[in-house]
Amino acid sequence: MTENYDTDVVVVGGGPVGTMLAAELRLAGAAVILLERLPERSPHSKAFGLHARSLESLDRRGLVERFRDGARTWNNGHFAGLDVWVDFSLLDSSHGYALLSEQARTEELLEAHAVEAGADIRRRQTVTGLTQDAEGVTVSVAGPDGPYLLRARYAVGCDGGASLVRKAAGIGFPGTGGRVTARLGDVRLADRDKAPMGMERTERGLLFCVPLDDRYHRVATFDFTPPDKAPDEALTLEELTASMRQIWGTDLGAHDARWLSWFTDSARQADRYREGRVLLAGDAAHIHFPVGGQGLNLGLQDAFNLGWKLGAEIAGWAPAGLLDTYDAERRPPARQVLQNTRGQIALMNPDPDVTPLRELVENLMRIDDANRVIAEMLSGVAVRYEPGIEGAHPLVGGFGRDLTLQTGDGETRVAELLRAGTGVLLDLADNPGVRAALADCPGAAGRVRHVTAKSKEEPDLAGQLIRPDGYTAWAADRNTHPDRVRTELGTALRSWFGDN
Repeated sequence: MTENYDTDVVVVGGGPVGTMLAAELRLAGAAVILLERLPERSPHSKAFGLHARSLESLDRRGLVERFRDGARTWNNGHFAGLDVWVDFSLLDSSHGYALLSEQARTEELLEAHAVEAGADIRRRQTVTGLTQDAEGVTVSVAGPDGPYLLRARYAVGCDGGASLVRKAAGIGFPGTGGRVTARLGDVRLADRDKAPMGMERTERGLLFCVPLDDRYHRVATFDFTPPDKAPDEALTLEELTASMRQIWGTDLGAHDARWLSWFTDSARQADRYREGRVLLAGDAAHIHFPVGGQGLNLGLQDAFNLGWKLGAEIAGWAPAGLLDTYDAERRPPARQVLQNTRGQIALMNPDPDVTPLRELVENLMRIDDANRVIAEMLSGVAVRYEPGIEGAHPLVGGFGRDLTLQTGDGETRVAELLRAGTGVLLDLADNPGVRAALADCPGAAGRVRHVTAKSKEEPDLAGQLIRPDGYTAWAADRNTHPDRVRTELGTALRSWFGDN
């Protein structure tokens, strides 16, 4: 950082994605200022769960036990409110379950992690404008003590679906507008004993109802008509109870709302995640109907993917095009989430003509292989980054398994090796090609932790290069000739970890 900059990166938005990204950037050595307009974290939670891929990633930063402490886990989830559950225990994952972690708690834990990492988190800071040039970004901020400017090398918008950062950067946000209106409230129910559990479908819409504690229920109605309110209008309790009566026939005596919100099935994705020195992550880059608990988890994966790459760019060792792989890798998973949520909405439609289709999908979900496909989709475990290399090993592009390894220093796990935020090169067969590739690429070798070990779980694997975000950049089997190992590993090292 030079005297011309106040910081390396300004992150706009202090939700889970912004705080996770700030921590990842600090792990990569970048200076970060995070700006959040709210004076304190909201006590209300839109999202309630963390899926397997998020838990795997948190494990690779030593955080998963913080989230598991005192939290409930469950093996099942719902898809479009169907009667057959999605079985997360079918996942090939060290965390084959979902974790109940209310968004307020998730934000608290991630903010603490970001502060521990050294991020400068500033509240009551409203971003009012943003401009960029070839050398950096200037952010206009209105704070408690008046307006001021921040100069940074880069800015990242994690500021939600109405992102000012996205608009200021001139990034388009194409997609579909709202055709379904959802009304949500955390309310007390006079007829608590008569409340349904989970999601119920009628010919007039859907009702979702679950107890939050011994006093409050989370109630949501899904009305398959476009919204009749302006986006910034607040939902009233009277509107929620009227919708409950319309769909369910009774409002269950809902009263004493402590939180009310409404949203639609609007589905949009930024037409690019980067414009010069401005990038987007989380809801600023993609919005969709919050069914299946995918949104927060999708945004966290944006943060894990972007953090080390942007950190490398700032540190000056990023190979050409590394930062552009963020857009190339993260746009397809978001597009797939938008598609599956649209599919779920179609199945949730109260039209009786949709009922036979629901029954057909339920029958398919009773088959383990079909159920596993949906579990992998909802949990993010299916995400794989296409390597674009002909003849690449099947592991390349996928998330590296959490292998148990026997090293000269004792037993360890892949997740533990990744906690420093650097790449890891597993040398599992003492292949001379591995040592030769490291000697050929001294710059990259200095940024990768070289671990010689044995693995009973992968007896045929000679080696694996794992990126800081946990995804595999190179792998080879034991029967691979050392010359080929040297060439292919060398290419991967230079491509992902530079050569200077």
